Amino acid sequence: MKQLRARNRDLGLGVAALGAGLLIALLVILKIVGSERTVVVPPSINKSFWVTGDRGSNDYLNQMAAYVAYLILDVDKDVVDWKTETLLGWVEPSQHAAFKTRMSLEADRLKRIGASTFFKPQQLVPNEERQTVILRGRLRTDVNGQETSNDTKTYLAEFDFLGGRAQLKSFKEIPNETVPGASTSVSTASR
Repeated sequence: MKQLRARNRDLGLGVAALGAGLLIALLVILKIVGSERTVVVPPSINKSFWVTGDRGSNDYLNQMAAYVAYLILDVDKDVVDWKTETLLGWVEPSQHAAFKTRMSLEADRLKRIGASTFFKPQQLVPNEERQTVILRGRLRTDVNGQETSNDTKTYLAEFDFLGGRAQLKSFKEIPNETVPGASTSVSTASR
């Protein structure tokens, strides 16, 4: 009887150890599932990056900001309608109407005066914590083939992520002197 009791006690301890191991394995699996990274392909891939359910890496933010700037700032009367439709696919649903109105007004203005704009990014400053990118570069404006301005401009692109997909929250010009997060890493854009 003593041997059977000792064996049962040993088996009980073994079962308890296995149960604890299963519980730890379950907790690890739940932690991994909660921090799953989704592979998302941007319009063009220049560097490796990562995206989680609600955040993107600095490299991904840079690529998306450069693409959005291309859609918004590199426009002429012939491509503005196509770029507007493409951009609206990346805009956060709550901002869809505002972006559509803004781009429609810009398209009408470009067509009316025969203008085109070209933005050459020179510096991208991502902020992974805020999911924003500051873009600095030269914005050239031509009217009927004649250059009318070629100024240094600074823009702020804000992103939100839903299910691992980037959505543009806002894209606005900011003063050149006001650059929040300028101490973060800076990437030189190549185009």
